[in-house]
Amino acid sequence: MIRLLRVMRYAAVTGAVDYLSIYTWRSWLGGWFVRVLAQVTFFALIGRLLGTDQQVWFLLVGNAVMLAAMEGVFALNMVNWERNSGTLALIAASPTNPVVVLSSRGVYLVADGTVSALGAFLVLGPLFHLPVPWPSALLIVPLTVLIGLTAYGFGTFLGGLVIGYRNLNSIVVNVGIVVLMALCGVNVPLNVYPGPVVWVSHVLPVTNGLVAVRDVLAGHLGAAGLHALAEAGVAAGWFTLCVLTFERFVQRGRRTGSLEFAT
Repeated sequence: MIRLLRVMRYAAVTGAVDYLSIYTWRSWLGGWFVRVLAQVTFFALIGRLLGTDQQVWFLLVGNAVMLAAMEGVFALNMVNWERNSGTLALIAASPTNPVVVLSSRGVYLVADGTVSALGAFLVLGPLFHLPVPWPSALLIVPLTVLIGLTAYGFGTFLGGLVIGYRNLNSIVVNVGIVVLMALCGVNVPLNVYPGPVVWVSHVLPVTNGLVAVRDVLAGHLGAAGLHALAEAGVAAGWFTLCVLTFERFVQRGRRTGSLEFAT
C-alpha cells in the first residue's frame, strides 16, 4: 500500500508540473478562463432569448457545472499524451497497474475543472442575478469536486477503451462531452426525455451531482444529500470499472503493438 501511494503521489506531482509548464496564472486567466466564461455566457444568453430568468439560471448553472465534467473527460487524453511522449509502453511494462499511474497523473484536471466551474459561478452568477442562498451555497464546492471526480473516472475508462485506437481519441472525447451535455440535465430538463434515456443519464457522470447543485440553490438540502450520494455511487462505479478493465485493454495493446509511438 505504501508503494502504491508513493506511485500515486509521484504521478500526481509529475502531472501537475507538466500542467504548470503549459500555463502561468496570467495565461490561464487570459486564455482558458476567458474561453470557458464565454462558453457559459453563450448558453445563459440563450436562456435570456427564451424570455425567463429561470431559463437563464438553468442554463448558467448547468453549463458552469459542466466545466468540471468537461475537464474530467479530458482524462481520456492521458493515454495519447503518454503514447506521444514514448512512455506508454514503459508504463505498461511496469509492475504497477497502468490505471493507477494514468489516473493519478491527470488528477490536476479535477482541480482545474473545479476552479473553472466555481470561477464561472462567482463571475457570472452576479452578472445574471443568480439567487444564491448563503451559507448553504458553499456546499456547491464539494459537489463540484465530486462531479469532476466522477467525470474523471468516466474519462479514464474511455481512455482505456480506445487505447488501441489512437485515431478515435479526439472523436470519443468530443462525443463524450456532447453526450453528457445532452443527456445529463445540463441544457435540457430530464423530465422531457423518455424513461430509458433518464435511466441511462443517472449512471452517467454529472446528472445526480447537477441535480444536487440545483437542490442546494433551491434550498432543498435533504434532497441534495441524497443526490450527492447517488453521484458518489456513480463515481465509485466508474472507477471500479476502470480497475477491472484497464489491464485487459493494455494487454490488447501489447498484442497489437498499439502502445508504441511509432505504430
